[in-house]
Amino acid sequence: MSEAATRADRTPLARPELIESLAPLLRTWLPRQRWFAGKGHPVHGFTLVSATELLPPGSAPRLLHLLVRAEQTSPTGPTADCYQLLVGVRPALPPRLAPALIGRPETGPLRGAAVYEALYDPRLAELLLEALRMRARVGALRFERTPRAEIPSALVPRVLGVEQSNSSLVYGDALILKLFRRVLPGTHPDLELPLALAAEGCGRVPPPVAWFLADPDEGGAAPQQDGALVLGVLQPFLPEARDGWGTALGSLARGEDFTAEASALGRATAEVHGALARALPPVTLGRPQIEALARGMADRLDDTARAVPALRPYARGLRTSFDALARLGADSERTWTAQRVHGDLHLGQCLRGPDGEWSLIDFEGEPARPLTERRLPQPAVRDVAGMLRSFDYAARQHRPWSPDWSDACRAAYCAGYARVSGRDPRQEPVLLRAYETDKAVYEVLYEARHRPDWLPVPLAAVQRLARPAGALLHEIRAPEP
Repeated sequence: MSEAATRADRTPLARPELIESLAPLLRTWLPRQRWFAGKGHPVHGFTLVSATELLPPGSAPRLLHLLVRAEQTSPTGPTADCYQLLVGVRPALPPRLAPALIGRPETGPLRGAAVYEALYDPRLAELLLEALRMRARVGALRFERTPRAEIPSALVPRVLGVEQSNSSLVYGDALILKLFRRVLPGTHPDLELPLALAAEGCGRVPPPVAWFLADPDEGGAAPQQDGALVLGVLQPFLPEARDGWGTALGSLARGEDFTAEASALGRATAEVHGALARALPPVTLGRPQIEALARGMADRLDDTARAVPALRPYARGLRTSFDALARLGADSERTWTAQRVHGDLHLGQCLRGPDGEWSLIDFEGEPARPLTERRLPQPAVRDVAGMLRSFDYAARQHRPWSPDWSDACRAAYCAGYARVSGRDPRQEPVLLRAYETDKAVYEVLYEARHRPDWLPVPLAAVQRLARPAGALLHEIRAPEP
């Protein structure tokens, strides 16, 4: 990729004709993708935000970068989420790429060609790494990297085959490129927070090596400005690390104790929280903020109960957690500390190295929530509640169910967290219970929409959390000092 080529504005495609020809294919293909957020609602149309050809016209195969808005109608009204698509174009697909086929347009500039998911084509996937290495500028796309970052060339790419709301490419077991599929304007926490942690010297989070963005208006906005769309982040890949979910399930299957690992994970979480508090100053929450927090949780409960009938019998009991939080906030003399947090912490977002040390990854927060909400400071106990729910999820995968394993891991995690932070999360039982309840409600909605077979897992927690608070004290009470 020459310097001249990296700065060429390659948008020779007729934009209206392109999206009109692709629309029939995308209307079928897009809802089948794991990362598509609008499942269950028909797609009425598409709007092309930007189209950039990443190889010179006449190249074979071709690589098109598209930002496309999918127009839908949901129970709450019209939506138009923007998705990042990397589209390969060939006259015919070799057998190895047949599963990646999107279809063959019947009209338009790509008529008759094989249009496919380009990430599965190593030749095209290599081009993304090369663009990052050279800090290319192609049309609306900007490729950036940290100063002095080394990005080797000729690393063989492969798609990481795990379920997630984005897509990831691993390059030669050295680097991993996470591509955000549903993209939003503004500062993206999965770039913002790892950059801040790297500047703070926190070794618990792989530091960003490079990233790329889109300026649909080509105004040259910086990544911190609201006009730019963060499209992907390149970080070191940890090939020998195992994700926490698989590690925990292996422990359960072998009947092994997991409390040492849970305690170490609690310590790692507290270290990351401490580094975030140093890098991005915390704020103080008083009565108005806590009461607003409780109202937001209660509103999410109401919305979910309307959408998922199975939750309705427990709604009144669950609401008591949020009512208790509101009463706690009514104390005008008391304040709480809020800071930037992970926002979607669970075992699958943690990696355990061969030395037993844990790393935390994926700081984008809960993808279903607005970006502005994901970037708000929160009490650190929110992340703790997410991890406690994750131990329960893991225990529910074992037959017979192993509640003692979950309880022991939850206690060990909180104790490990307290050893580093000096604050045991269990000493805030009302706040912890409210956040755990809110997380369980979120899980009910997620599973009902995406994995109905998993719905009994959060519903089991809902049954427990809907009981009177006094019945739960033995599960969350901190040890006496």
